[in-house]
Amino acid sequence: MSVQWIGAIGVLALFALLFFRIPVWAALIIVGLSGNTVINGWAAAFTTLGTTPFDVANSYPLSVIPLFILMGDVASSTRLSADLFNAARLLLSGVRGGLAVAAIGASACFGAVCGSSIATAATMSRIALPEMRKAGYDDGLAAGAIAAGGSIGILVPPSIILVIYGAIAEQSVPKLFAAALFPAIILTVSYVALALLASQLNPKLAPLGKPVSWRERLGALRQPWQFVLLFTLTIGGIYGGIFSPTEAAALGAFGAILLGVIGRRLSPAQLFQAVEGAVSTSALLFAIIIGATYFAIFVVQTELPQLLAATARSLHLPGLAVMGIIIVAYVVIGCFLEGIGMVLITVPVFLPLVKQYGYDPVWFSIIVVIVVELGLIHPPVGMNLFVIQAQVPDIRLGSIYRGILPFLIAPFVLLALLLIFPQLALWLPKALYG
Repeated sequence: MSVQWIGAIGVLALFALLFFRIPVWAALIIVGLSGNTVINGWAAAFTTLGTTPFDVANSYPLSVIPLFILMGDVASSTRLSADLFNAARLLLSGVRGGLAVAAIGASACFGAVCGSSIATAATMSRIALPEMRKAGYDDGLAAGAIAAGGSIGILVPPSIILVIYGAIAEQSVPKLFAAALFPAIILTVSYVALALLASQLNPKLAPLGKPVSWRERLGALRQPWQFVLLFTLTIGGIYGGIFSPTEAAALGAFGAILLGVIGRRLSPAQLFQAVEGAVSTSALLFAIIIGATYFAIFVVQTELPQLLAATARSLHLPGLAVMGIIIVAYVVIGCFLEGIGMVLITVPVFLPLVKQYGYDPVWFSIIVVIVVELGLIHPPVGMNLFVIQAQVPDIRLGSIYRGILPFLIAPFVLLALLLIFPQLALWLPKALYG
């Protein structure tokens, strides 16, 4: 049996294990160990399995992950997200659909500190959803706005998925963060426009709220100053070349703790809970990354990416057709696999094919993140949708599905724009880093 057939069987076996709900890290290790054993024998397979965890743990770019997770957990504990939403709510008072827009904007801003879509969706569900329901908003629109806004968290820098992609693809994390900025802004504006359009077309979805004075609106701008400070220190420091991503994450985590203590918003118990949560989440992520790295070693030996490229060339497929097939594959895979696992499993297979067709790996990272976002919010198994339903169990899942459908237009439009105008993602990295 050729190594290509071994690789194809291994990939099918991996998806079969995932279908039967085997944990992602365990499925990756099982397939990687079995495949490496078939190709190289037990001794070589176990030797590689023994060195892979050290290689991953010793990777400097990945050290940013636990620090950004800690910063996000502390920011959530100190209610930075509540300040953001309240400020946006007051600024948009008197605008039909203003609370939905406030939820989307606050989610995008909080995602810039948190870096996690699921954490953003869970946090904003507890803060914004009760306010929207109290104001008479339709459950579907309210949940859809929070699910869509939460998905921006993995695109807005600092994005944990982009850090992981950078480690796999050997790309500069600051360049990836720069590439994500304009697409994140476009996606956020698109979600806002869709929320406003839905509210105007069907006023029953979003009753007109009571306007407040301009004095109160201007006063609201002072509320999120802690977020502005953290964002300026971390993301501004990275873009300005003052800090590396790891240094910025360390400063951000320390700054979030310091601001929480000074403002008397962070108790010792809350700090311990945030540290414990960051450690648990980071341990799970690193277990998945170790498994994916071992699986990638197996994939490289099977020459499966080269086979895919040769097949595409033999069929005379143009680059856009290949990208279309890859995007459709990602959308389908997103129906049953969470985002980080999807990136770790697919990038080693698809990236060599993408590069052979002349596409930029930095550009492809934004494509990957957007389709992962789609996986988080498209029915029937979007993770953000289930997170919201878990936070507010009396909202029917059918209402959440109905509410998210209009927002699905924005990611597909952004994908089309990036395919037609790749400079939307590539201009800023080249301007900042050459």
